[in-house]
This record gives sequence, C-alpha cells and structure tokens, in this order.
Amino acid sequence: MASKVQERIEQRFALWDTDGDGDVDRSDFETEGKSIVQSLGESENSPRGRAVINGYLELWNALAELGGVGSDGSLTAEQISAVGEQAFDKGAAGFAELARPTIRAIVDLCDTDGDGQISVDEFGRWMDAIGVDKPSAEESFSKIDTNGSGSLSVDELVNATRDFHLGDLDVPLLGR
Repeated sequence: MASKVQERIEQRFALWDTDGDGDVDRSDFETEGKSIVQSLGESENSPRGRAVINGYLELWNALAELGGVGSDGSLTAEQISAVGEQAFDKGAAGFAELARPTIRAIVDLCDTDGDGQISVDEFGRWMDAIGVDKPSAEESFSKIDTNGSGSLSVDELVNATRDFHLGDLDVPLLGR
C-alpha cells in the first residue's frame, strides 16, 4: 500500500481509538459518533443524533466483519490497515457502501436548511466539530465542490473521503 494511504489510515485509526488503548472496537465508534453529535449541539437521543451514532456503529460492524473479528471484537492498527486495503480493493462502489451511511447521517445533521446538501457554513460546522479550523475547512470545501455549485452532495463527500484516504486529495479532513 502506498505510503500516503498508509499514513491516512494510521491518522484515521488514531482518531477512532478514542480511549487510546491501541485497538478499536464498537465503543470507540460509538464514542466518536456521540462526540460529533454533541459538538454539533444535537441530542444523542434525537432522530438525527441517533442516525449519526448508528451510522458509526454500522461502519464498525462492516469493518469488524472485513477484519474477521465480529461486532464484539476489536481491531489493531495493523488489522485496520488490512481492512482498509480490502475496502479500497472493492473500488469506489465498495468504499461508498462503507462510508455513505455515516456521511449521509452527518450531512442530514449539518443540513440546517433542509436542501439535502451542505453549504460552506454547514460544512464548517462539521469540520469545527471534528477539530478542523475554519480556513482549512473553507479550503477543503472549495476543493471538494467539484461541480462548483456552492454546496456539497453526499456523493461529493463520499468521493472526497475516498480520495483523501487514497492520498489523491490533499485537504484537511481529519481533525483533533
């Protein structure tokens, strides 16, 4: 795997390992989902808050299955790297299948005007919630908005997330 891809997977692992114990499990994904929901000022028990948390749990279940550990297991950094390789080997559609539920739920939470997409301000709120500063968020937005519409669709965000992790898009998408 290319060094940029490995670097991004390692960064992602470090963020998922919310308790810092050297592996990731269901509770780490739940904690990250709750943190984003809380940072965006939403109740964990609201439908939109639950959707984000459930999106993270669905992502965990898919990664745990790929890693062969089951939903109650845990994955080390090395295992996450191998799972990442498997996800990328499935191509754009395979990656989208993994990432779309979580991204869709976050878009729905950030989408304050209800148009199904997120504006630069809505995107900025999301990036702020994960620790990306405003100038970096604005830079990322302009590079992700591939059709120049002034808003980001779920598809643009899924593609950007994939391209970021593949090292093909060099924008700050990971915070903290």
